[in-house]
Amino acid sequence: MTKMIVGLGNPGTKYSETKHNIGFITLDELAYRAGVRFSYNKTFEADIAEYREGTEKILLVKPTTFMNDSGRAVGPLLTYFNIPVEDLVVIYDDLDMDLGKLRLRQKGSAGGHNGIKSIISHIGTQEFKRVKIGIGRPQKGMTVVNHVLSKFPKETHEDMLIAVKKAGDAVTYWASGNDFVDTMNKFN
Repeated sequence: MTKMIVGLGNPGTKYSETKHNIGFITLDELAYRAGVRFSYNKTFEADIAEYREGTEKILLVKPTTFMNDSGRAVGPLLTYFNIPVEDLVVIYDDLDMDLGKLRLRQKGSAGGHNGIKSIISHIGTQEFKRVKIGIGRPQKGMTVVNHVLSKFPKETHEDMLIAVKKAGDAVTYWASGNDFVDTMNKFN
């Protein structure tokens, strides 16, 4: 059995520490814990790492298509590895939640998130698991684009790291064979 954990973000060092890349940051944490490294897969336009969690094969996927086209990597990977959509979880930023808050959901709309819109469009359903990590709203006078593409301020860096670790704990708990409803009850 294979499970796929997708973290959303934008490729390149320019974006590596931005709020929009919290999904990538969380996947880096998971790869670190598992002692694995990402390698670029040109066919799937993604950085991919894999490891085992008990009897489960876990694919960590960071689409390199840029956020707004994330589904272009996710859809073909699900098909190629014959992974049912119920074994997919996507980790991404949510600006409608306070910085560092976590919310796990079994399904839902894109809620204005272009990466999620792209995935829904490419896999043909909204019925996939999500881990949303709060990044807060833009400060007065700042655009949403500038907010999500800015780095975490020094004073909030610790909150971000705690949220990343908690998100990592949640998906590890799920990937090790626990039901997602139980995972939601434990980590929401």
